[in-house]
This record gives sequence, C-alpha cells and structure tokens, in this order.
Amino acid sequence: MSGNSIGHLFTVTSFGESHGPAIGCIVDGCPPGMLLSELDIQPDLDRRRPGTSRHVTQRQEPDQVQILSGVYEGRTTGTPIALFIQNQDARSKDYSAIAQSFRPGHADYSYWQKYGIRDPRGGGRSSARLTAPVVGAAAIARKWLNEQYGVHVRACLSQLGSLAIAKDDWSRVHHNPFFAATDQGIAGLEAYMDDLRKAGDSCGARVDVEAHGVPVGLGEPLFDRLDADLAHALMGINAVKGVEIGAGFRSVVQLGSEHGDALTPEGFASNHAGGVLGGISTGQPVTASVAIKPTSSIRKLKPSIDLQGRATEVQTLGRHDPCVGIRAVPIVEAMVLLVLMDHALRHRAQCSDVQTITPRIAGTRMA
Repeated sequence: MSGNSIGHLFTVTSFGESHGPAIGCIVDGCPPGMLLSELDIQPDLDRRRPGTSRHVTQRQEPDQVQILSGVYEGRTTGTPIALFIQNQDARSKDYSAIAQSFRPGHADYSYWQKYGIRDPRGGGRSSARLTAPVVGAAAIARKWLNEQYGVHVRACLSQLGSLAIAKDDWSRVHHNPFFAATDQGIAGLEAYMDDLRKAGDSCGARVDVEAHGVPVGLGEPLFDRLDADLAHALMGINAVKGVEIGAGFRSVVQLGSEHGDALTPEGFASNHAGGVLGGISTGQPVTASVAIKPTSSIRKLKPSIDLQGRATEVQTLGRHDPCVGIRAVPIVEAMVLLVLMDHALRHRAQCSDVQTITPRIAGTRMA
C-alpha cells in the first residue's frame, strides 16, 4: 500500500491499524539539536484521544506516546524519530457482524474492491485511530516552528450539525468538550448531542483553523503551492469532504474590489486570501475551514450488500463518535503544522538568504 507518508523534507509515515497491537509513525527530517521529550508531545495527544467526554467515543485509550529513536540526551539528532502508541481498549468482537457486509459511508466497499482483503475491526487501516500518531508528529513540528518563527496554530469547532457556534473567546477552546471558542450556547450543544446519541444517529461539523506568525515566502509555485498542500493535507483527514482557504466559497459572491486584500504601509487591510497569494504565504495569518461529514457508524439500520452482492441491512455497533468533527479539531491543527513545517524547511534550503528592498508589512494580529 502506498500513500502512507506526507511531506518532502519533513516526512511523516504512519503505521498500524485500529485494533492492532500498536500504532505509530516515523518522523524524518526534524532538524538536530532541539530539546524534545514525550512531555512535548503528550498534551496534543491528550486533546485528541477518545473517551474525554460523553459526546465522543467511549473507547478508553491513554494514547501514551513513546519516543523510540531520534533523540539523544534530550535533543533531536536529525535521524528518524519513531513514535509508538499501544492500543489497549480494542473490542474486535463489536465488528464481527459487519465482516461479511459493507457499512454505508465507510471505506469498506472501496477498500475491499481495491485490495481484495481488509481488516474490518474498527475500520483497520482506514480508521481515524491512525490520526493519533500524526498528531504526535505535528507536536514536534509545533515546537520547532514556534521556536524558530513564533508560529502559533489554533483551531476550533465553528458549527455542529445545524448549530452555528460563536467564535468570540479563543481562551475557552480548552475549557469545554466541543473545542468551541466561546462560552455561549454550550448547554445547547450538549443537548443536541444527547438527542443525537439517543436517536442512534450522527451529524457533521465545521472546523476553522488559523496559523499566526507564518513567515512570508512559504510555498512552491506552481504545483506545490502552500494552499494546495494545505488542501491536500486537510482532505487527507478522515471524513473531511470540503476545504476552504481564506474566504473560500464566499469569494464567489464577492466583488474584486472587496476580495483583493489591499496593501498599506501599516499592513494588509483584510485577509480574504487566507494568508496565501500565488501559492506563497504573505505573512498574514493562514486561515482555512474544513467540512466534516456525519459519522458513518450509526446504530440506525441502513441498506447495503454482503460480500456476495446480496441485499442486506447494516447496523454498526461498538463505540463511535456521534460527531467526528469534535475530536477533529486537534487533527486539523496537526495537518496544518505538518505542511508549514515542511515548507519552512524547503524555504530555508533554497531562499533563506533572499533579500528585497521592500519592507515586510505586518499581517493581521491574533485577537
């Protein structure tokens, strides 16, 4: 199977399955000399891990990460960093009923037709469980980018199903079970999720992400544009069905006089471009949004077929997120961090000594 790696200079290759003994990744290309321990990685994994509230899957995985290589006496050596996470709470028997059929909305059918073999336990290799080591790898990128450039990446849930979520206080993201950048309407979100879970159904979500402190110049036109690589990475997250950069689809109804971000000696007047022009970062915040489909694993019976192509009905048992978009927030941050890290190293390799006579204007400040 190909397609298990992301990045050119900062490369992450994941391994494992949802119900296998362990999952993990190899991180290659991290510059040497950076202080690094499990304590730098664990907080991001704790934000993503299951079982943290009644609104997500109740699978209890501590997701305790181990660094197996690439660090000596507390510093990165420049060699591949191996991250290892044991699976401790898999219930494979929950999936025995679907081994001979295909869950609607899942990768079961397409995976089977492509490879002729599949691991039905928790989705196997196509499970969102495999986002855990990616989040761990991105924690390494988060530290390096912050130390080198002051980059800060943050994300929040901005819509849960049909419910729009206010975005008025980013300090609250880590103080509610929805990664919401607000204190408003949390009780309503909880009631919505409780009703959804009782009905055996699921919903989609929207996640907004911002990267502040991104230096000007990241991105490689034409085909390795920063925004193209961001879209590629974000679409690589399980259940993501749409990506917007900056104004995204809102730009369809904007006029050119409105959409084009005016430049002034004091900085850009707006940021409809999402911090990327011509595939190259402008120094403004890089902004994106992702649309996440409803969880496919639901208790409601849905029509499907079995391995012989005969009509059947499928009910997915086991422990699942009624809305995968909630725990996707740290995953969205992770994919943005991996792309920024890779492009930062690529820019440093080719253009670190480039100078121009034009002063670099300020981007929009972080609220």
